[in-house]
Amino acid sequence: MTANERREEIIRNLVKEKKAIKGSELAIYFNVTRQVIVKDIAILRAAGKNIIATPDGYMINDNLDNRIKSVIAVNHTEDEMENELEIIVKYGGIIEDVIVEHPLYGEIRGILKIKNLNDLNKFTGYFEKIDAKPLSALTNGVHLHTISADSEENMELIKSELSEKGFIL
Repeated sequence: MTANERREEIIRNLVKEKKAIKGSELAIYFNVTRQVIVKDIAILRAAGKNIIATPDGYMINDNLDNRIKSVIAVNHTEDEMENELEIIVKYGGIIEDVIVEHPLYGEIRGILKIKNLNDLNKFTGYFEKIDAKPLSALTNGVHLHTISADSEENMELIKSELSEKGFIL
């Protein structure tokens, strides 16, 4: 298999799966190193393929144009992170990303794509497993999220409850 054939097959797999696939899984499937997959993904992105890296692996960014999107500014402790994210998914919201403004590097964005409680549990479980700190730790809890919802009503419910809990700035 040539490198171009492998890249075409990577795209087919990402489209077919409709979920994130870890680079290590792709490396095993294609019998190459993970670094080869990283290079392939970079080449595919440069060619205009809308591939994003999430905590669960690579996926096609299924830009859901019919969803309502909003960027919210929030502040909370690390212990309150799971509660904040649960509120969003409870109303069918998707946590697209987390953004912090770093004094040296400027905007730092992490793609999350947390769509449901299962995604949230995997995300928080991985946090605990690797003993990581959230990006908001760099800014004393202040951060932004791009969230999407299937209706204005659900977006308002999300914002209202986040505000009631004191998360929204």
